Amino acid sequence: MPNITSAKKRARQSENRRQHNKHIRSGMRTTVKNVLYAIEAGDKEKAVAAYKEAVPAIDSSVNKGIIHKNKAARSKSRLNAKVQAM
Repeated sequence: MPNITSAKKRARQSENRRQHNKHIRSGMRTTVKNVLYAIEAGDKEKAVAAYKEAVPAIDSSVNKGIIHKNKAARSKSRLNAKVQAM
């Protein structure tokens, strides 16, 4: 446990940021899973709609520094390939 005031504040800030990042990351993963579930079910319309929701969530995560831009590009590319292959 930190004893210095600035270290205590830093610990508080770090925990708040961690919770915020966790919330955003979890939401992004949920949207990606929704695409995968729609693909698995064989429903192309739902898959396309879910993909259109997932792309802004992934891009938003990049802008907030949650994931790297290359990971986002890779994820979007793989999801799109799966949707197109239906």
